[in-house]
Amino acid sequence: MKSVDTDSSGMNLATVWEAVAATVPAAPALIHTSLTRSWSEFEDRSSRVAAYLVSAGLSSGSNVALYLYNGPEYLESTFGAFKLRAATLNVNYRYLEDELKYLFDNSQAQAVVFAAEFAGRLDTVRGHLPLLQAFLCVGATTEHPVPHWAVDYEQVIDKMQPMAPIARSGDDLWLLYTGGTTGNPKGVMWPHRSLLGTAKSTFAVVDCPVPESTDQVALGVERFHERSKAVRFLPAAPLMHGTSAIASIAVLSVGGCVVTLDSHSFDGDELCRAVQNNAVTQLAIVGDAFAKPILAALERAQAANDPYDISSLKVILSSGVMWSQQTKDQILGWCGATLADALGSSEGVGFANSVAKRNQPAQTARFTLGEHARVIDDDGSDVVPGSGQRGLLAVGGPIPIGYYRDPEKTAATFRNLNGQIWSVPGDFATVEADGTIQLLGRGSACINTAGEKVYPEEVEEVFKLHQAVLDVNVVGLADDKWGQSVNAVVSLRHGLQYELRPQPEALIAYAKSRLAGYKCPKRVLIVDEVKRGPNGKPDYQWATAALLE
Repeated sequence: MKSVDTDSSGMNLATVWEAVAATVPAAPALIHTSLTRSWSEFEDRSSRVAAYLVSAGLSSGSNVALYLYNGPEYLESTFGAFKLRAATLNVNYRYLEDELKYLFDNSQAQAVVFAAEFAGRLDTVRGHLPLLQAFLCVGATTEHPVPHWAVDYEQVIDKMQPMAPIARSGDDLWLLYTGGTTGNPKGVMWPHRSLLGTAKSTFAVVDCPVPESTDQVALGVERFHERSKAVRFLPAAPLMHGTSAIASIAVLSVGGCVVTLDSHSFDGDELCRAVQNNAVTQLAIVGDAFAKPILAALERAQAANDPYDISSLKVILSSGVMWSQQTKDQILGWCGATLADALGSSEGVGFANSVAKRNQPAQTARFTLGEHARVIDDDGSDVVPGSGQRGLLAVGGPIPIGYYRDPEKTAATFRNLNGQIWSVPGDFATVEADGTIQLLGRGSACINTAGEKVYPEEVEEVFKLHQAVLDVNVVGLADDKWGQSVNAVVSLRHGLQYELRPQPEALIAYAKSRLAGYKCPKRVLIVDEVKRGPNGKPDYQWATAALLE
């Protein structure tokens, strides 16, 4: 299919992906369990979704909500919406009715693509959302049929004729809603040109710049395939979260393939099988929360004399939560991949990174600033390396343009510093004398104890170095004496002999041997499992409730 170039404001992702499909139509684009869809099939099915959305009254500037688990339909719907210059937005499938009503209302969504099992919850809120006018149901079964107010996704694919390509703009948007840990979720507005710009290092693998025309797209894709560097990427976390979604967008933009898992909760064995069966070359995880179950799966398979082959892995990317040096070293014992620990957020990527390889270890939470990043003080000046001063991480370059329908929060986060816009989402760090940074954590989770600031990630990092600790959340609780006290919820490694299971007092003493006293927990609660979100990020609300029980 012939594609149509964008205007001068930059490349549009739908136009980029149409050019990919024209260049390598038979190459795999999507793999889900035993299903493989070629780039030609991906483009065709997405065009039919686009045609349905247009028939339902959507157009340029409309918003389409994706209320889905990982799977081909997530990316097909994204591509389809982009084709008509609509934006997609992520819906957290753990949200309850009130949260859903807020999200759909705030985003002004006109259509939703949803998993059939979510129909009941969606039905309870749709009457409160007059803007919603199109409902596409994915994965209907006898147990979860297509409701009378929706249409079946596969029937849409069968009946609609593909939408023809149109001229588009790099200023068209993709909406990434934050998790709402610091208030109601906010829709981060990413222009397509910025999303494509985040893939600069990916295009550089084959000595190509970020493309400015479909001819340049084709050149880059041809080089990836001719040089046998075509990426097979597995996002282990849900596509509704930024790490998986942004990385998938980059991979598709160079003609790669996205491999998705079928389980709705993370399973280390399923991941290892998928890597082995599909020759996955790149993997995205979320720190120790995903790395440790992967290690456990590898160890079980080895003990059963049926080891997994994960030698195809070239890069393992992590972002979002801490990835400890100890766990990285263990991963490197199983494969020769480059381990890329990246600092990013919904509001920007490329803040900093830490790379580890065999015989080249990287320290926990120690990062090198990205190309467009800096650490700034309250006045917007750069923090002096080695000063010990805490500052805020800021990133420029290809970044979002603000929060959807929230100019006040946009001005607070996307700051104009000397004529340039910088994204400053609130992550604190110090700059060492050698220019590396030590991540302290997000200010919203900072604990103020007797006037001293304690960052949970710093304390969690120390606890995870203990050989018996599997996972930990650190939170502050109201305290009459200190204002807030530092507390930890800890889970221990499975199968530990009783005499090797540390008591809370021993864990506190361990922390005190490595941290200033005021940073150490006053209380440690040992639980069977530390709960986290599907993206691996800490559930501090749950941890607080557990401590207060």
